[in-house]
Amino acid sequence: MSRATREAYRDALLALLPRHPELICLDSDTGLFTAEHAAAAGDQYLNLGIAEHSLMGVAAGMAASGRVPFVNTMAAFAAARALEAIKIDIAYNRLPVRIMATHGGLAAGHLGPTHQALEDLAVMRVLPGMTVVVPADATATEAFVEQSLHLTGPLYLRLGRKPTPPLPTQPTAPPPVIGQAQTLRQGGDVVLAGCGPYPVLACLSAADVLAAQGIQATVLNMHTLRPFDTQTLVAAARPATLVVTLEEHWRYGGLGGAVTDAAVVARRTGETVRLLAFVVAADGAESRLREYAGIGFTARAYGQSAVVANFACERAHAGTAYQWFQRGPVLALLAAKFHEPSRSGGPRRTPRSPAVLREECRGACLLDAYGSLFFSGSLDDCRRSVKNLLRKILACHSRVHARTV
Repeated sequence: MSRATREAYRDALLALLPRHPELICLDSDTGLFTAEHAAAAGDQYLNLGIAEHSLMGVAAGMAASGRVPFVNTMAAFAAARALEAIKIDIAYNRLPVRIMATHGGLAAGHLGPTHQALEDLAVMRVLPGMTVVVPADATATEAFVEQSLHLTGPLYLRLGRKPTPPLPTQPTAPPPVIGQAQTLRQGGDVVLAGCGPYPVLACLSAADVLAAQGIQATVLNMHTLRPFDTQTLVAAARPATLVVTLEEHWRYGGLGGAVTDAAVVARRTGETVRLLAFVVAADGAESRLREYAGIGFTARAYGQSAVVANFACERAHAGTAYQWFQRGPVLALLAAKFHEPSRSGGPRRTPRSPAVLREECRGACLLDAYGSLFFSGSLDDCRRSVKNLLRKILACHSRVHARTV
């Protein structure tokens, strides 16, 4: 049954309050807690109104006085408007403040760029002592809220807005634990790593599509971006031809940035991670943005295939990135680039010539090689384009595997 991760957090916290008098819920008029919820929490709930910077300062003061505040705000405001207070008052002092950030990623796409949070993971990852977590469903959210009681420093938990499907039951998958990646599916050919509800579901769907073509994919739910589980990622990537990341974030600093950091560490120990893919977005409804970005979790062929079609296998030369690694080629990344909305309401894309794409790939360094993929026309045209790209990916996988075996 679909449940919103923010509602799962609220219900889990309300259940914990009576047993933990040190906990206090600080709200910023988010509407998540109704009058009935506030009455049930009693003195352990305080609504400070729309004043995010002051909200973090109050939380820091309470944490320094022995309380454990759970702070409710939107991700866009936590990562920007209140950042100074988070950095100076909370992170620098390693205070046990739990920042519960709703409307993360594309969840507030309908409200425009002022409310979208596509940089929050990068911002929070660099703060000292900050734990950064993106649960993939409501069950994981409940587990992380309870586990957060044992953390000594601050926590940033990115939550969504609307109900999202639960992850399919995987008998062999370990339970979600902060700091430990979840291996949802085992395979030796490709690694698909995602964080957040829809990216992880899209990775699982893509793994099914690849399995039908004889390619076995490992699917990792990288819910914790800090501390990052480098060991699990590198172990999964060791036999694989490709490593693909999927997230609701800008190109830099999120899950892709964390995997790049892991690749640097792996390089020092003789291992190799060969491919990263990123997703960016524009204005529009959340579901439509996911479809355009290729991470829509739908039964249609487009939604199922697009996650593995966001990179160009025919442009496999990545310049200095190729020289940087010891084993195998680094494939040029094909990330969707979105610009201002079109008059019809969907993202409008400006195509680039093959010459420009080749130049960008030649000038890339490390894992920063990328091209651009642009769909135009009807949804059927998009599906055909994705199917054609998928065939090229499968052919490229065979060629790369033959060279690296």
